Amino acid sequence: SPGIDSREIDNSARDVIKKAGYAGFFGHGTGHGIGLQVHESPYITWNRKERIREDMVFTIEPGIYVPGVGGGRIEDMVLVKPKGAEALTGLPRKLEVI
Repeated sequence: SPGIDSREIDNSARDVIKKAGYAGFFGHGTGHGIGLQVHESPYITWNRKERIREDMVFTIEPGIYVPGVGGGRIEDMVLVKPKGAEALTGLPRKLEVI
């Protein structure tokens, strides 16, 4: 939602990862702005306080990397709306066993 601190978004992602038992394997920020640069403001991380504004577009891309096992990251883009956010990516979340 417009007006929140970007660190609140990062904290929410970290809470989910911690509850799943992977807190020690998430060593980077949760996302970043999209625009003219690949990475730009707002930075969605624990160490950058940025106010989220309506019409901003940014990624949510938490990744977990377990040494000796592997890792994964799913990146979604979101658009900040007057009362929340709209996901701009629509890939299915179904686990496919191959």
